[in-house]
Amino acid sequence: MPMTLFDAPEPLTNPVTWTPTRAAGLARLDAFLPWAGRTYTRDRNIDRGPDDRSNVSALSPWIRRRLVTEEEVIAAVLKRHSFASAEKFIQEVYWRSYWKGWLEMRPGLLRRFDADRRALAKTWAGDQRLKAAMDGRTGVACFDAWVEELRSLGWLHNHARMWFASIWIFTLRLPWQLGADFFYKYLLDADPASNTLSWRWVAGLHTTGKHYLARAANIRDNTLGRFDPSGALDEGAKPLTEDDPPPMPQALGEGDYVRERKTALLITAEDLCAETWVLKAEVTACAALNAPEAAAPETPSAAFLCGALTDGLGRAIDHFSAPGESLRLAEVAAWAKKSGAKELVTSYAPVGLTAWALDRLGPDLAAEGIRLVRLQRPFDRRVWPHARAGFFKLKEKIPQLLAGVP
Repeated sequence: MPMTLFDAPEPLTNPVTWTPTRAAGLARLDAFLPWAGRTYTRDRNIDRGPDDRSNVSALSPWIRRRLVTEEEVIAAVLKRHSFASAEKFIQEVYWRSYWKGWLEMRPGLLRRFDADRRALAKTWAGDQRLKAAMDGRTGVACFDAWVEELRSLGWLHNHARMWFASIWIFTLRLPWQLGADFFYKYLLDADPASNTLSWRWVAGLHTTGKHYLARAANIRDNTLGRFDPSGALDEGAKPLTEDDPPPMPQALGEGDYVRERKTALLITAEDLCAETWVLKAEVTACAALNAPEAAAPETPSAAFLCGALTDGLGRAIDHFSAPGESLRLAEVAAWAKKSGAKELVTSYAPVGLTAWALDRLGPDLAAEGIRLVRLQRPFDRRVWPHARAGFFKLKEKIPQLLAGVP
């Protein structure tokens, strides 16, 4: 039965332990469900600090790797709350899909970002202002605390991410691309779309001329007085501009279909819930792809990714009753040939490192007479076409899109 306004949920266990397994993600979802309605809407912007995440779901690392899927989260919330009470939380789930769809239609923008960050890293090498920012030695207390939280835990409250990016760009006057790269190396939930485009949005580049300025009063109020950077921030900065605007959206790629009766299966860090894929074929062998990732070595982000791949592969082995192993990209074609399969099935990876790796893998498989099949989840097929412009266009479609949620 949906909760009423007067129901008092049980407190969540805090601080969050981001264990990189599907079981842990489902447990966190179950614990958060009572809070996902009006309580979330009221309190979600408050950053109480790393020891108290009871007002937010903190599910993003599990959703990012699809240890828990968007559809599962939305369906579970709607079993507990009415859409009217949980609308704000459901919108946040769709925001991540919006970013993915928007970038999927403009893949060249990520290539541009990648080239820019590489060039800027060389230009700014040894710069003491940049080093101080990344070490948390700017003298802006809230910013420096968030650097420590990012490095030690790999996670920040969404509001803190916006403040952080704004201070990096407009107060510290550092390149946004290097800030986005810094986030991408340390966040447990960093993905190319949400990370890159959120930084562009703060800078005023996603919606031209509309930037996000961190304000001391807002930080003071929404950190419940833990921080008050009055006088330390540039609250009058103008939005950034760029010579080359984002390209016009191009047609979305389409997922493929399994044609053979038997197939090999390749799971990637983009979708670690292979047992929920709809496969009409016998899986003869499973592998987890250890593709290049941006996570900095020996960080919580790198550890979460490693553990998530292990968990995903183990569940795939159990579900499909097939042998499995972990492989580097250069080993996949030979392994697939040895399996005897004529098709290698994997998830459709949105534009980014995994997608680029799969692009390189395709010709190697073809040379062995093996077809690469990229399965696209129905959730993505429904949502992404509505991400051509701003989020509002997608937001209008959410009630219609929910008709496809079990």
